[in-house]
Amino acid sequence: MCHSMRPLIILPAWLSAALLVACMPATDPPARPWREELTIIVEQGKNNVDVEFEQQLSALFAKQLHVPVRLLPLPPDKINPALMTRRAHFSAAGMRSNESGGLRFTSSYQTVSEQMVCLTPPPRLNALVGKNIAVVDDSPQEEALREVQKTLPALQWESRRDKTVNDLLAEVADGKLECTVANEEQLALARNFHPKLNASLDIATPSKLAWAFAPDSDEELFAEARKFFELIKRDGTLRRLLDRYYGHNERLEPVDAAAFLASARTILPRFRRIFEEAETVTGIEWQLLAALAYQESHWNPLATSYTNVRGMMMLTEETADRMHVENRLDARASILAGARYLELLKEQLPPRIANEERTWLALAAYNQGIGHLEDARVLAARNGLNPDSWTDVKKTMPLLAQPEYIDQTKHGYARGGEAVVLVETVHLYYDMLKRLNPRDMPSLPSSPFHLRFPDISKLSLP
Repeated sequence: MCHSMRPLIILPAWLSAALLVACMPATDPPARPWREELTIIVEQGKNNVDVEFEQQLSALFAKQLHVPVRLLPLPPDKINPALMTRRAHFSAAGMRSNESGGLRFTSSYQTVSEQMVCLTPPPRLNALVGKNIAVVDDSPQEEALREVQKTLPALQWESRRDKTVNDLLAEVADGKLECTVANEEQLALARNFHPKLNASLDIATPSKLAWAFAPDSDEELFAEARKFFELIKRDGTLRRLLDRYYGHNERLEPVDAAAFLASARTILPRFRRIFEEAETVTGIEWQLLAALAYQESHWNPLATSYTNVRGMMMLTEETADRMHVENRLDARASILAGARYLELLKEQLPPRIANEERTWLALAAYNQGIGHLEDARVLAARNGLNPDSWTDVKKTMPLLAQPEYIDQTKHGYARGGEAVVLVETVHLYYDMLKRLNPRDMPSLPSSPFHLRFPDISKLSLP
């Protein structure tokens, strides 16, 4: 059993073929030759979109080189020393390449604005002087502040080594800290958990994030990394990855985010065991099923729409009959049927489609039907897009409602734009559920719905 002082990153199963993850000892020796095993630094943390994105990029690069990879999670202030002492071959931890700092960088894979975040909006940079500001030590955010300090020498801040950007954003939201700095994607996600984080001010130049290498790193490996980014930019892989991890990250309205979090802590615990049972039956993560149910009914088993779709998973009569559901208002029956139906939709898609892409495409079919999804996939192929990628198909789903395209489809008119909204919103709710502390939504014994909510009329959907 591993007893390393540094926690291992637990990777999803779909990375296992490309990655070999092992324990790093408390004092790491120099990395082995990269042709035997790549040692790649990633950001230290968990339940972090940036970490997941870094892992995926690392996996693709390792697959290209046909070598196993060992991930070394480190805080920002430990990355440069690790590179200089050859404990790792390079860092994939989203470092700001605007200023080299003696390192070599690949081409940038993402450009994000750095924003000063305060509860009280700072009208201009000069107003930040004298404020209680804290940032993560040696992070891209601190690099941005150093750039500002060149023209505003009076600007001061505290560097924190034991905190993450999310930790500091939470402190600002709770009034424990006046201001911090986060990039636009970090802030967009945090705002869903902390609706008070509305005040921000762009500072410095946007961060160009890239992989970092020591100045004397292996020339062949550096060249391979540059070639890798040229390839994934050219074939659209990078665009699809960025969309997968950040494209759905548009902020909910504060009232919607607050309502979702409140329901996750009060209503969801009553149904969590059923969602977990559905995961056991279908293999689909319970958080994803719960996110879909919230989008469909706000976890209201008695919900009914004007089109007569009903229940927790808002099943049509046809789908209920197909799934052998006698009572659509039975929460357990609805959840299990909805999960099995989503699984069935996934199975109807071509086997070549990657599992995660199958999930988002199947969700679109859950909303509009498998026939209309296929129409959108055909349109995507005709337009030179990838019909097996949700990032591309979501561009053609709205076309199903436009007269000039209806005649080109087999199944006719569809409100394809609604499917895009559903998938992107479910994706966001799913991410939020995965990042909530389990203690905030414990699994509680189920009880009859009418005993908990006597005024049913207030819970019915319009």
